[in-house]
Amino acid sequence: MAERNFSPVGFFSRNSLLCLFTITSILFVLSWLSVLRSTGGPRFIDRSLLPNSKPFAVSDNSNSESQNPIDIEPSIENEEKEPEEENCRKCSSNYPILKVFMYDLPAEFHFGLLNWTPEGESVWPDIRTKIPAYPGGLNLQHSIEYWLTLDLLSSEFPGFQNAHTAIRVHNSSEADVVFVPFFSSLSYNHFIKMRPRRKGKNNGNNQLQDKLVKFLNAQAEWNLSEGRNHIIMAHHPNSMLDARMKLSSSMFILSDFGRYPPHVANVGKDVIAPYKHVIKGFINDTSDFDSRPTLLYFQGAIYRKDGGFIRHELYYLLRDEKDVHFAFGNTQGDGINKASIGMHSSKFCLNIAGDTPSSNRLFDAIASHCVPVIISDEIELPYEDVLDYSEFCIFVRTSDSLKEKFLINLIRSIKKDEWTRMWRRLKEVENHFEFQYPSKEGDAVQMIWQAIVRKVPSIRLKLHRSRRFARTSVGRERVKTSMQMPKNFW
Repeated sequence: MAERNFSPVGFFSRNSLLCLFTITSILFVLSWLSVLRSTGGPRFIDRSLLPNSKPFAVSDNSNSESQNPIDIEPSIENEEKEPEEENCRKCSSNYPILKVFMYDLPAEFHFGLLNWTPEGESVWPDIRTKIPAYPGGLNLQHSIEYWLTLDLLSSEFPGFQNAHTAIRVHNSSEADVVFVPFFSSLSYNHFIKMRPRRKGKNNGNNQLQDKLVKFLNAQAEWNLSEGRNHIIMAHHPNSMLDARMKLSSSMFILSDFGRYPPHVANVGKDVIAPYKHVIKGFINDTSDFDSRPTLLYFQGAIYRKDGGFIRHELYYLLRDEKDVHFAFGNTQGDGINKASIGMHSSKFCLNIAGDTPSSNRLFDAIASHCVPVIISDEIELPYEDVLDYSEFCIFVRTSDSLKEKFLINLIRSIKKDEWTRMWRRLKEVENHFEFQYPSKEGDAVQMIWQAIVRKVPSIRLKLHRSRRFARTSVGRERVKTSMQMPKNFW
């Protein structure tokens, strides 16, 4: 029997294949481990392509970094990021800058309503020397037009630009938005509320609205965008009644949508801004759950129309409850001071729908660190896309609140620890609802500008879509292309 021939070549070939297979298997396993580890964070994304998330991370007061994964940045350049502080809201240099073109409207539309008279050719007061005073009392609650305009004017002063979200530019082609400085709420209060005998169609308020519509329709900026990038303030529910339909393509700054049809004003297009609180703020508040003797507080008009019917229904349900204050009140005489004392000494404050879904009472409660109890099914809240109101407010459906003992049992079920957490959160967020001049980081003025910043991409989208068929449109006026297109829209 012949012996088998031993082949060293075959031996080494088999060993080589085995070794190669082993090495390949190891590399395969290692590569999968690497892939699995890489899924722990989006390292494969170029972060430079994502919007800056810091400006809008205002809903968390912890010392952690911004937790908003998707935020919107306007088209303008951001300043170089500085090292983060413990609270990112204090890093004003990290906020994007909103470039705003403001029309130089005649003084009769703004500071002239405050009895200011222009000197020389300027339509604006020199606010570095004297600021025209705004009327007090309930007039203040809708005064956002005053504070935003002051902030824009001051943005041109040396040292102010780095601290503010919005800066004024004088070339509309460089602007993100166009600001219309019409004090519409003041106009309503001045010509209608303070002069009830002049409510006819020819009153000063209507005349100013007519003039404004004619002015805007004559502006190249308005016609170029069909008003989509224009900001018009109409915070008082009855302001701009005659002009709102004609200017509905613009972005309105409102208190709520109660008196607007959805095609004229809606949360997708417009901005909800807070009222300016009327009662005194609670400075150096050292109170606690036990030192506030009143459980639930409401003082105001009880009999209202529209959705306000619930007020008198709740009055009959709550009037006999112990440690509940539910009474008629107004701002006349010592009314505001009494309301301040009452809210400062209460654990919870009712915010009930009135003639419109919103009221100044919510912001008075926030300033008092009195946990708001909101009963208004149609209410819209300022900057709710970045602020979680459930952390410091109690929401109750209207239908539930009218059930026997439902509301009072709910409030009594909230114990000291939970109330204290909400009270602390109120103290953390109250600055976001504070109007002041000069404006400060994170206050109501800056929060409104930031809300506008977050609308800029939507404005661009609408503008771009509107131009799709500009060359082939039949029976329509072609889009004007002779004027230079705003740089920030491309």
